[in-house]
Amino acid sequence: MTGGRVVVGVGGSLGSLAALRAAVDEARDSGRVLVAVIAWEPPEGEALYVRNPDSAWAAYQEGRARDALDRAVEEALGGLPSDLAVRKLVVRGKAGRVLCALADRPGDLLVIGARPDARRAPVRHYVHRHARCAALTVPAPRPPKHTARALRHARAEDFALHG
Repeated sequence: MTGGRVVVGVGGSLGSLAALRAAVDEARDSGRVLVAVIAWEPPEGEALYVRNPDSAWAAYQEGRARDALDRAVEEALGGLPSDLAVRKLVVRGKAGRVLCALADRPGDLLVIGARPDARRAPVRHYVHRHARCAALTVPAPRPPKHTARALRHARAEDFALHG
């Protein structure tokens, strides 16, 4: 496919890391540009921020989002792929709205991640209702059962450095 882009929502969860890997594969296979996006909002919410705006606080939160995007790219891919055209975007706003606004061309593909057990999935539901392009949901990998069971029974001492 020519034209369009592969837009992927990145947040640092296992689902978004899996979505980032899948988006890279889609971009390679189709020759499209990869756009990795992280959306952020003030932790107190936009309504409270508007009442008491603080540009330094907003810049700090945007920097944290930029760091999270860089960390996710490093964790999922080991760095930016050299064989792809990649854009990284940090955008203020609700994730679903941001992603749907960016993936606004018919030739675009919007890729999002999902936890396998997610009952509440506001971004996924928003994207599937409002996307103007094809959308791909990539499930997070499930940990092996024995690993999940061991983690549930882990104690703080199990994570202490030995030696």
